[in-house]
Amino acid sequence: MSREQKAVDRARKAFLTGRSKSLEYRIAQLKNLLRFVRERQTEISEGLRKDLRRSECGTPLYETLGLESEINLAVRDLKQWAAPRPVSKSMMTISDQVYIQPEPLGVVLVIGAWNYPWAVTIGPLIGAIAAGNAAVIKPSEVSSHTSKVMEDLLPLYLDKELYPVVTGGVTETQELLKQRFDHIFYTGNGTVAKIIMEAAAKHLTPTTLELGGKSPCYIDNNCDLSVACRRIAWGKYSNCGQTCIAPDYILCDPSMQDRVIEEIKKNIKEFYTEDPQKCPDYGRIINQRHFKRLMGLLEGSTIAVGGENEESECYIAPTVLRDVKPDAKVMQEEIFGPLLPILTVSSADEAIKFINQRERPLAFYIFSSDNKLIKRMIAETSSGGVLANDCLMHFSVTSLPFGGVGNSGMGHYHGKYGFDNLSHLRSCLIKQLKMEGMNKMRYPPHTEDKLGWARFFILKHVDFGSLGRMALLALMAVFVAVILQRYFTN
Repeated sequence: MSREQKAVDRARKAFLTGRSKSLEYRIAQLKNLLRFVRERQTEISEGLRKDLRRSECGTPLYETLGLESEINLAVRDLKQWAAPRPVSKSMMTISDQVYIQPEPLGVVLVIGAWNYPWAVTIGPLIGAIAAGNAAVIKPSEVSSHTSKVMEDLLPLYLDKELYPVVTGGVTETQELLKQRFDHIFYTGNGTVAKIIMEAAAKHLTPTTLELGGKSPCYIDNNCDLSVACRRIAWGKYSNCGQTCIAPDYILCDPSMQDRVIEEIKKNIKEFYTEDPQKCPDYGRIINQRHFKRLMGLLEGSTIAVGGENEESECYIAPTVLRDVKPDAKVMQEEIFGPLLPILTVSSADEAIKFINQRERPLAFYIFSSDNKLIKRMIAETSSGGVLANDCLMHFSVTSLPFGGVGNSGMGHYHGKYGFDNLSHLRSCLIKQLKMEGMNKMRYPPHTEDKLGWARFFILKHVDFGSLGRMALLALMAVFVAVILQRYFTN
């Protein structure tokens, strides 16, 4: 039996003991996870520094503060999330108990990504623990130092049978995918997502896929360009552009292009100094393979800002490309790096058409002071999320579901949405062995008279306020009396 199979088997046996179903146990595990995040900041930061040259202040800002917020929310609201959820009643169920009961799915596989390895690996784990599942955690082998920190330290804080960490590369992931899970949560790219879906289909396992795509950024003539470009520059070059919801390219009027370039250039200097290579807040490309891929995307495009690079350091300066054509190499795939192409469009109509001709992105950014235009662009496009007049910040809002659509992913998480996504929402109807006369309309022999009563009770919509419920109960009593009278008469 392989190491991966043993980990999954132990997790399933631990789940079948029932201990993860206890709300008290879930809350205790979540508090342990919070303690881990707070007590192990040094190890977490050091791993990220080695993997991505993340700065010491960048670690809490982009990784752990969000996790602390998610855990605090889950601990505070878990009893409410897990409680039976009453639903509206019909005339047929007015005297019954009708509700939704969230219950754990079983054993969840969480496959994380390397770009924000804590946020996108532990984030789904929070939802899995809150929902009462066991979870096998597979951190990305690309961020190898962070993966080692997870493997060594997480088991010191969490139930290591219910929440094992399995490390390794392609071979180990393939072995994990041979096992049966009750849900697979994957963050990464579309190519691997198809492999995961194929493996999941063999066991009819549902999946959540958090992917990416080319997230467009439209700048309207009617906006504060200085503020817009400042926020775009932050959203694009944070983590060296290696963010699934980073603005992938800019669409703007030709008359704005030079001003956009100058404003972004000014903000690059403000954020990362004259020499970003020496700035502690500017990261590095994760490895040389991705470095070479990004350098290849520059072919055929005109560099307006940046372009400096050093392969030995995996360094590429914050870069802006001007007069980019739709068929340029940089427009054929998600960039996932510090290259920002600018394409010109003559109007919002042309921008909408351009966006809709391509795969639906994970995010869509609109910068405009015209609220009608913002609402129109939201109505006439489709994306995983949309954000007007800022970048990235919707990811931090726990009351919003985060996820993609189409090629940018399926399923969602954050806050209660993560809990629901990794729960089975069980439909519950509890009736009593009384008022059997009410059921006479459904039993054979079927007649026009019974059909009439069925039509009334099934199709009639009634607002069940307190007085309405009393009136309906009275009506039902009359109905039962009529049915019984006919029954005994016949």
